[in-house]
Amino acid sequence: MFQRGSLHHRALVVGGVIVSQHMQDPVHGEQREFVVDGETRLTYEQFFARCDRWSAALRRLGVRKGDRVAYLSLNTHTHLASFFAVPQIGAVLVPINFRLKPPEIAYILQHCGATVVCAHADFLETVEAVRASCPAIERCVALEGAHDGWLDYEQLVAAETGERSQPESEIDERDLLTINYTSGTTSRPKGVMITHRNAYINAIGTLVHVPMTCEDRYLWTLPMFHANGWTFPWIVTAVGGAHICLRKVDPVQAFGLIRDERVTMLCAAPTVLIGMASCPAAERGDVPSGVRVLTAGAPPAAATIQRVEGEFGWDLTHVYGLTETAPFITICEPRPEHAALSLEDRSVVKARQGVELITSGELRVVDEDDIPVPRDAETLGEIVVRGNVVMDGYYDDPEATALAMRGGWFHSGDAAVVHPDGYVEIRDRFKDVIISGGENISSVEVEGVLMRHPAIQEVAVVGIPDPKWGETPHAFVVLAPKATLTEADLIDYAREQMANFKTPRHVEFVDELPKTATGKIQKYVLRGGRASIATQ
Repeated sequence: MFQRGSLHHRALVVGGVIVSQHMQDPVHGEQREFVVDGETRLTYEQFFARCDRWSAALRRLGVRKGDRVAYLSLNTHTHLASFFAVPQIGAVLVPINFRLKPPEIAYILQHCGATVVCAHADFLETVEAVRASCPAIERCVALEGAHDGWLDYEQLVAAETGERSQPESEIDERDLLTINYTSGTTSRPKGVMITHRNAYINAIGTLVHVPMTCEDRYLWTLPMFHANGWTFPWIVTAVGGAHICLRKVDPVQAFGLIRDERVTMLCAAPTVLIGMASCPAAERGDVPSGVRVLTAGAPPAAATIQRVEGEFGWDLTHVYGLTETAPFITICEPRPEHAALSLEDRSVVKARQGVELITSGELRVVDEDDIPVPRDAETLGEIVVRGNVVMDGYYDDPEATALAMRGGWFHSGDAAVVHPDGYVEIRDRFKDVIISGGENISSVEVEGVLMRHPAIQEVAVVGIPDPKWGETPHAFVVLAPKATLTEADLIDYAREQMANFKTPRHVEFVDELPKTATGKIQKYVLRGGRASIATQ
């Protein structure tokens, strides 16, 4: 629903989130800092005035309720504005992964039927290369770096009077808010339909479990395009906090902003945390303690958690979800008894996915007959969920929607166990489980063991064909800076830590692992490159 008030007591419901600024007090109201983006600093009053003008400009460009407005942008204040200016006129935001290839971007633009595309200067050529194949596109707007054939975002904003643009009709909480496209590693990208209700329920649930206040300053290490920045555009704004933009993930720059901008919180995939932890001390400088971190996107290794908390003095919380669940469904919520554990043992617990957020809905781990598995920390099942944050379906793809939502539950494809305390722990994606000699091997478990070795910075384990065992584990290893390690030494180390059948038969040292823009390791790429190693 969408409510409006005066400038001095303004309540926005954008993405369903009530963003209330009590602006009678100029210090705690409109003059509170909203966003820092390089040299640009905007207060709440300035930012939302720009949002209103951009909404009016979109209407002048012909955008109406239900129309798609696509964005390809880094983490900038103009991209942040899209999460407010587009929904408040009832249009649908389509944030696109800018690291996709032009044919993939063309497909998304064609599939969603975007009429307006807004792009950062870095991606103008990409849009120009695919524009002719996307006949629905009526306007292209350059957020920065406009040239011939492009409308200039700043000129469009400046030309408006600031009159607030009313939607054509009232926005219902079940109206479509965004279409977020999956990575499409095994098929065409699918458009996840997120409603206003999905988003605001996720935001409220996150704030229940991870409280924030107007004193928080949030660093954008997470791409805003990824699952709507985990709804943090609205979460941070709802409490009156400040957004600190980081356009590209660079550990040195991130540490600099954490110090200089007094950052209190950030979200990051485990691979980003590994990169920050591996940044040489001389380059990262003094690291302020007490920063709160939410990590998700891939199961973090306990060793990564231990490094972040032990070396930096940060407080890490593991959450779990998918784009299809808006995105959070569980949180590894700390319990009093966890505090008594050693840092190493507590890190093992924190690596679990945990329990449902109070607002998200229901989660089960079920077997092939959809029967919940026992809480024995051993029996593997699939995570299925239903409830407030589950998507409205895949856009224009009823078959994929029916398959994913069979039985009224969204099927995640994640293989997990349930511990006696009810905490869920992902052991793998089902497609990544290694079956060797009839035994199921969790690649995540093997990775967790290998990550304890001090010479290892990152690792990925995949199954490769084996004429005798069917599959055997193969490890791809990125060494820590200046570290040395041999294949034989690492295999011996692994054999001391786990059953022999789980031990990698081969180790390959690489400079880096292939990843998506959100930090997920692309294991299908690794499997494809080593599918025939057993016969060599």
